[in-house]
Amino acid sequence: MSTVVTGATGHLGRLVVEDLLDRGVPASDVVATGRSIEKLDDLAARGVTVRRVDFDDPATLDGAFAAGDRVLLVSGSELGRRVPQHRAVIDAAAAAGVAQLVYTSAPKASTTPMQLATEHRLTEEAVAASGLPATILRNDWYLEGYAGLVPTYLEHGAILGSAGDGRVSGATRSDLAEAAAVVLSAPVEDHVGRTYELGGDESFSFAELAAAVSEATGQTVVYADVPPEEHRAALVAGGVPEAFVDVLVDVDQATKQGALELEGHDLSTLLGRPTKTLAEVLAG
Repeated sequence: MSTVVTGATGHLGRLVVEDLLDRGVPASDVVATGRSIEKLDDLAARGVTVRRVDFDDPATLDGAFAAGDRVLLVSGSELGRRVPQHRAVIDAAAAAGVAQLVYTSAPKASTTPMQLATEHRLTEEAVAASGLPATILRNDWYLEGYAGLVPTYLEHGAILGSAGDGRVSGATRSDLAEAAAVVLSAPVEDHVGRTYELGGDESFSFAELAAAVSEATGQTVVYADVPPEEHRAALVAGGVPEAFVDVLVDVDQATKQGALELEGHDLSTLLGRPTKTLAEVLAG
């Protein structure tokens, strides 16, 4: 029986593979897949099986899974293409008779009004329809995404948005990857049939994000909350592609309604420790 990680050439998938190895899962029992497998040469050198898998090329999925395998389907990044891509993996996993399919979804995917979650909801429905023993990991926003925008925040002295007092239960990729590794390395029956809402122990508003950036950098940054129309116009003026502008404004409106604030502590419960904080990430 192998543990197969799709998208291992990406940030999250790579971290999951590393965490599985750190947990003592034999390298020979781990399969790392991705489009550009040359990025996985170092894992291959450690004994991990490396395989080319392209969600857009179903032929690459032939034989990728075997009966009894555990498969982590890391959601794709191509908006508008994810549902058929994910279904190709689900179909291949079902045909092989895998023991567990784990899917990285979006917060509150089955109920959220957020447009970005639609493909995740449809994927979750496809997983359920497949009859596969499955676990759903609904990952909140990555804290690293905000940290990566710090230079932009400092350039403008402000974080512009239309999320109001909406809060985000952000978490680090490393914490979310570790949670996936916990699920994949535990007995199958421990997590099959479960859906976990995974986010940080401490949520934050964008005003609090601005204050945290100010504290970490010593430069004042404020949160400028504007109406959605003004937010959209500013993004267009900043050169953001039109289609993505609508997505970003929609995310803020959903955030305002509580779409990214999670109740409970599924992530820290899986980890057995507190999650990393925004302040820790900003401090580097």
